[in-house]
Amino acid sequence: MQRRSFLKAGSLAALATVVGCKTSKATNAPRIAFGGIAIECSTYGHIRTRYDEFTITRGDALNAMPRFAVLKERYPDVPFMGTIVATAVPGGPVARDAYDKIKAEFLDRLKALLPLDGLYLPMHGAMTVDGLDDAEADWYEAARNVVGPKCLMSASYDLHGNISKRIIDSLDMMSAYRTAPHVDQKQTMFRACDMLVKCIKENIRPTLEWATIPVLMPGERSSTSWQPAQRLWAQLPELNKTPGVMDVSMLVGYVWADQSRSAASVVVTGTNPANEEKVATNLAQQYWDARKEFAFGDPVCPLDECIAKAMKSDVHPLVLADSGDNPTGGGNGDQATVLEALLKAGAKDVVFGGIADKPATDACYAAGVGKTIPLSIGATLDPLASKPVKVQATVKALLQNVDPAKREAAVQIQGITLILSAYRRPYHLIEDFTKLGIDPHAAKIVVVKSGYLEPEIKQMAKANLMALTDGAINQDIVHLPKNQNRPPTYPFVDDLTYTPKVYISARSPKQA
Repeated sequence: MQRRSFLKAGSLAALATVVGCKTSKATNAPRIAFGGIAIECSTYGHIRTRYDEFTITRGDALNAMPRFAVLKERYPDVPFMGTIVATAVPGGPVARDAYDKIKAEFLDRLKALLPLDGLYLPMHGAMTVDGLDDAEADWYEAARNVVGPKCLMSASYDLHGNISKRIIDSLDMMSAYRTAPHVDQKQTMFRACDMLVKCIKENIRPTLEWATIPVLMPGERSSTSWQPAQRLWAQLPELNKTPGVMDVSMLVGYVWADQSRSAASVVVTGTNPANEEKVATNLAQQYWDARKEFAFGDPVCPLDECIAKAMKSDVHPLVLADSGDNPTGGGNGDQATVLEALLKAGAKDVVFGGIADKPATDACYAAGVGKTIPLSIGATLDPLASKPVKVQATVKALLQNVDPAKREAAVQIQGITLILSAYRRPYHLIEDFTKLGIDPHAAKIVVVKSGYLEPEIKQMAKANLMALTDGAINQDIVHLPKNQNRPPTYPFVDDLTYTPKVYISARSPKQA
């Protein structure tokens, strides 16, 4: 993509006195830091996300990551200085001590880079932390206290992030994914950073506007691959061309978080408040009017029915998704419910990726390839949510040269080749199977813990079914446990009335 130039004629040094720029005298380059924390947390499971479950990258190592290395290519005259980026597989709420430890390091590293003109925050937007009502807002407010009121802050979000007034009042601009499955992470980062660089270089204080929409849908009913999400999100690139509008984002929200901020929303960044309000109001009304259209885009059925259909299918591989225990949506990833049902049905020629079970995985390594051993599989992370399955399994393959915490083993259980992992992880790439000598293309049935299928698995599937299974991200959302904090929202309340109201960030320029 061709890099746009945002630098207008004039002196950056002169602009610095207006917006607080501390540009380098040698380079006139704005000082921009980046860092964040990203995880999606279901409040309907019983597990907690601990510190050692985060992948944490720090300082200069961030600029070497392919994800962020492209920033230097796009902005060769603007150094982006890394602090800390912490990411984790979606799951249960983050333990407070883990969050506090990560935040403290982020703030320390941020302080070391002062003074700053800008801060880019690569976030997700659906984090829950024990004891915090609004975790992302807490992160932003802490960052704001460090960088000061003149520093501009821009965030990039997942499509399934939840927004609050505190979040809007802390930020200056934001941009969210426009695709689900998410294939536009880089483009979203560029939109967020383009705005940040532009506003610093051109002495712009943007206006951030937000309309919340009392609708919550699982991602499996709101994928942009089908209607109505497809047409709703298709409008955004053109709306970005509206005079005075820099970015338009629309978010589904995250349904499995019992929080006061859980809802769909529209967020608009720009310099023309009236046009921003029109865009936000119109999109929010469209979303509300389409609320009853949201439906599963893939065939769905109860588990036993799905297995029966898969066994009778004339095409292969047929991909069967275990939706309630999908770790990329916040499921535990340790439930053996589908394995038990497959064994009971006598299913053959099945490849299953995978079940998180460290004791079973370690037992396979202790036994070695070729050994047949008794295993108890499942329910090791959340024994309250499911029960284990007792089997005789033959060890077929072991992932070599990995840390014990990252072990994976393939076992044969009757007609099923199952991958066990020592940690929670998805199996959404072909390489996840082939690295253990498994060719999923050759199987009759491939089982993955997923909702809508990720691109590589979707491309492989000759047919697919989504099983409506129990778990921390149960698709039967209206029968989720009674919530404590979520406001009245469709479809939990069917007879709501709604008129869009747009809120303007407290940091936005005051209008005459």
